[in-house]
Amino acid sequence: MIVVHHLNNSRSQRILWLLEELGVEYIVERYERDRQTMLAPAALRAIHPLGKSPVITDGEITVAESGAIIEYLVERYGNGRLAPATGTSDRLRWRYWLHYAEGSAMSPLLMKLVFDRIESTPMPFFVKPIAKGIARKVKSSFVQPQIEQHLNYLEAELSKNAWFVGNEFSAADIQLSFVLEGAAARGGLSKDRPKLCAFLDKIHARPHYQRALERGGPYELLR
Repeated sequence: MIVVHHLNNSRSQRILWLLEELGVEYIVERYERDRQTMLAPAALRAIHPLGKSPVITDGEITVAESGAIIEYLVERYGNGRLAPATGTSDRLRWRYWLHYAEGSAMSPLLMKLVFDRIESTPMPFFVKPIAKGIARKVKSSFVQPQIEQHLNYLEAELSKNAWFVGNEFSAADIQLSFVLEGAAARGGLSKDRPKLCAFLDKIHARPHYQRALERGGPYELLR
């Protein structure tokens, strides 16, 4: 039986969604973030040394990292679903999106999260204006322009097809969901990019997505 070591408000939500789409039975092992640091609990290190989520166990096999988990589950349980045929150009494109989501697109969003927290973190009054000024400068001159570049790129890609790999829904769309939900929550994604907004509306309406939310619990990126 597959066990998803699920951290609240994390990338592991999309793994639950993938398993629902595949119709594979699984168990959810829940972990809660520390309310002060927002970090995963130490208990996750018993599953994987880095103590991060998502991690799945499938019998004796442990797999970490969203892209690797998605490839493993699709290859082992997909029976040809949610991925183009092996050896095709679409399969290469599919794999590209799996890596792009975390390797390129998430980096500026994470940087924005960090610098937003610097601005809001309590600190001595004489330091606060300097810290805030640096944070705002980095965000305006580098972080936000990077986010805008990625959102423009993704909007243009969805202008070509219904989904990110042609006109068939695939696991690449599941992988990219967390990036776009993060961008909508705190990265400036709005109605001025109608293709991306329509993408989010479509995935949120999928019954398997809704079922994954029921299994995973509160998911604050949707607020």
